[in-house]
Amino acid sequence: MINNFGKFCRKLRIDKNELLYDMAKTLGVSSAFLSKVENGKKKPPREWREILISNYDLDRNQIRELDRCMYEAQNYDSIDISGMNDNDRMMMLSFARKFNNIDKNKLRSFLESEADDE
Repeated sequence: MINNFGKFCRKLRIDKNELLYDMAKTLGVSSAFLSKVENGKKKPPREWREILISNYDLDRNQIRELDRCMYEAQNYDSIDISGMNDNDRMMMLSFARKFNNIDKNKLRSFLESEADDE
């Protein structure tokens, strides 16, 4: 799933008329690694901040946006469901799709009752 950091990098590359390979070379990584970062499968290394700022002449607003996007990408957690059986994986995906519509108070009560049972 592409994240805001990925969107930021892609926009920056397009604005500078660069390919993925070009930016990857500037950042000192492979195109495959940069692609994984852009697609949210890997987290961007903190060192990239200074490299992007200095090599792409980012202005104050772009630096603020970069900081926000990097923070978001570095603090985003994911759950590995690859080891789950098909039924559990489908249940997790269904839960994730419906999460915004779930009554959070009921969910909180359920989780508290489950913690009490342990």
